[in-house]
Amino acid sequence: MTEYLVSLWSSLLATIDDVLPIIGILVGFQVLVLRRSIPNLKRVLLGFLLVLLGLAFFLEGLERALFPLGRLMAEQLTAPDFLGTAGSGTDGAEHWERYAWVYLFAFAIGFSTAIAEPSLIAVAIKAHQVSAGAIHPWGLRIAVAIGVGIGITLGTHRIVTGAPLHYYIITGYVVVLTQTWFAPRAIIALAYDSGGVSTSTVTVPLVAALGLGLASNIPGRNPLLDGFGLIAFACLFPIMTVIAYAQLSELVTRRRSGLHPHP
Repeated sequence: MTEYLVSLWSSLLATIDDVLPIIGILVGFQVLVLRRSIPNLKRVLLGFLLVLLGLAFFLEGLERALFPLGRLMAEQLTAPDFLGTAGSGTDGAEHWERYAWVYLFAFAIGFSTAIAEPSLIAVAIKAHQVSAGAIHPWGLRIAVAIGVGIGITLGTHRIVTGAPLHYYIITGYVVVLTQTWFAPRAIIALAYDSGGVSTSTVTVPLVAALGLGLASNIPGRNPLLDGFGLIAFACLFPIMTVIAYAQLSELVTRRRSGLHPHP
């Protein structure tokens, strides 16, 4: 119990060091530049206190649960006995097809964490409001989640095979630029933002732990060279799926308008 309290206290002190500059900038601009008092000071102070405590508990939870869970799942799914490669002495590239459960887990964890991302939920709600209901929150969230799932799946396949990361990323952005040329203008900015908000507090810890765990347990892989890069896939592919979702919605709307023309 004492060990947990000491670790939590250390996380709290580290969080205070990180948050204090932000507080200093906000208060400095409010008092020195705008020359106005801080409204609802007690509420603001309570809010900052809750932020500090929340971040400290979150960081401690990452170290105690999410990071170990991601590494454990990677170890179990890549165990030679589970894959049937015990004693073969070959690397993952020669048995990439045997990692089907890894790909399935990667898609499931990417999809589910993206759906639960608070930042994505906030963006989806705001998009629904400013579009007068044209963009459905669940439609946007599912489109982003599918993109994250596909991206994480392809990223784990890259780790298994040991293929260069830049080949995938360059090809992906070529596809994104091509989609952008033909996409409805109203969705482009939102699609690019969706790629960023899909990698936040829930997704990044599990995905990073999964990538490092895979690279550590697949023969012939280096955690530093091969373990990172999954987050780039999680940022890139939601852009594709959101643009595709908008293009498909526009196509369906046009066909309905053609079948049922207005008088």
